[in-house]
Amino acid sequence: MPERIVTKQWRKKMQSDNEKLEHNNTNAVEIRHPLTEKDGEAIARMRTEAASSKDEMSGPDARGAFDEIQEKTPDAPGVIYEQGVVGGVSGIWCHPQNPRPDVAILYLHGGAYGLGSAHTYRHLAGQVAARTSASAFVADYRLAPEHPFPAALDDAKAAYRGLVEQGTQKIAIIGDSAGGGLALVLLSVALDGVAPSAAAVMSPWTDLALTGPSLQDHADDDFLLTREVLSMASASYLNGHDPNDPLVSPLYGSFTGLPPIQIHVGTSEVLLDDTRRYAKRAHAEGVDVTVHVWEGMTHVFPGNVGTLNAAEVALSIIATFLKSKTNP
Repeated sequence: MPERIVTKQWRKKMQSDNEKLEHNNTNAVEIRHPLTEKDGEAIARMRTEAASSKDEMSGPDARGAFDEIQEKTPDAPGVIYEQGVVGGVSGIWCHPQNPRPDVAILYLHGGAYGLGSAHTYRHLAGQVAARTSASAFVADYRLAPEHPFPAALDDAKAAYRGLVEQGTQKIAIIGDSAGGGLALVLLSVALDGVAPSAAAVMSPWTDLALTGPSLQDHADDDFLLTREVLSMASASYLNGHDPNDPLVSPLYGSFTGLPPIQIHVGTSEVLLDDTRRYAKRAHAEGVDVTVHVWEGMTHVFPGNVGTLNAAEVALSIIATFLKSKTNP
């Protein structure tokens, strides 16, 4: 089917989704971004390329293929990458030119708690570091099934404490997908010393119980994730633990005292409602939360900077937000 025809079909589908979103207002600050024709054509190509591997990105055997995909995020000019250990957790530092002193970003990568690494996510973290003029540490938290819950959370907390112990005065937390959910959990747990200044998350997985309506409503539109893949990943990470525990599903946690949060999500992903419901509950408890909803965008689309104009714009919005919250 020609890409232009596919794009028109998406536009009709997105108009319907927009109407649903209007009727299901999160009551939080929601900013809508339309799909451009150029990005629509790029998404059509991506959809075709991903069609054969949609159900294959699950379990340890998929780590190599997953890493190859993440490596395609282009390097940010001027960023220097350095192996490091923070709080006993290995990872990679992404140092931009002339980084601001006493400011750091803790990046928690995606991969459904079983895939991904600091190495393969260094370029996406580096893109944020370059735009914020702040060094970012990508934590290599332990993965399931070898290390189920609470290993990932323990490592995230240790890395955060390590940044505090190094004398960092302003810390922002960033995460995508499972790492986005992990970032939101990290915000809600007791953290000694310096409180997080802000969090920016992309397509966060906030409900490992998998109760969001978009898991079904957007199943045909999401060409990267499926409910089945997420169910297997959830079971692997939880290892029998309660999926409704706020320490694994921030949707069910307390929002009291959380710092400002910015969320980016696409309308073409099954985890759309993980964002919408989290934002609604956070806003109801007084959290300064802003949701950017991107028409036609796929899961963690900012990783496609250089291919999608929306990715460039989203990263710039994230950078502006983080800089405003980490200035002295």
